[in-house]
Amino acid sequence: MFNIKVFKFSPIGENTYVLYNEHKEGLVIDPGCYFPEEKEELQQFIQQEGLVIKKLLNTHCHLDHVFGNKFIAETYDLALHIHQKEEAMLQMAPTSGLMFNLPFDNYVGKFIYLREGDTISLGNDLLEVIDAPGHSPGHICFYCRAQKFIISGDVLFYQSIGRTDLPGGNHETLIRSIKQKIFVLPDDVVVYSGHGPKTTVGEEKKHNPFVGVRE
Repeated sequence: MFNIKVFKFSPIGENTYVLYNEHKEGLVIDPGCYFPEEKEELQQFIQQEGLVIKKLLNTHCHLDHVFGNKFIAETYDLALHIHQKEEAMLQMAPTSGLMFNLPFDNYVGKFIYLREGDTISLGNDLLEVIDAPGHSPGHICFYCRAQKFIISGDVLFYQSIGRTDLPGGNHETLIRSIKQKIFVLPDDVVVYSGHGPKTTVGEEKKHNPFVGVRE
């Protein structure tokens, strides 16, 4: 069974996720730790829980979700799991960082490419990869069918959606991803977003003002 730990990192307020099981195996999704004290906080949690970090995943590669990629990869000797279409976004991230006065060292290493239908395993626990472009070209979400939660990245937020005015964004594509990939899930699926509080599929179907689905 997955345990979920959420950290809010960086001046942009990004949600970093550590998922781990009863066997002390863990994975990190979207490490947004920017400041040294944030990296220390994340590492201390991993050490205190006695976790062995097995995998590093990105939902997408905008700068606020990749600040800590290099740190996590080097600390735990990991390759980065991304959708292939996000590699270009990752290469652009340091330039974006300079624009926001947030310089950082980018990940340099091997990639493990993910696509819809792939499964991420951690012991007996599984995450299904769901393609959900629109906020970025190769955005993916990670869905745990057994525990009814999804790590949605910047696709869907509590009563909001991801912005589409960044390079590679497309509003119509994003809305289609939400309706066809997330809103088809059971209403009680918990949505863990890239920013802000968690929500549920049912809550967003009823009350999200940007998607226009009502029941």
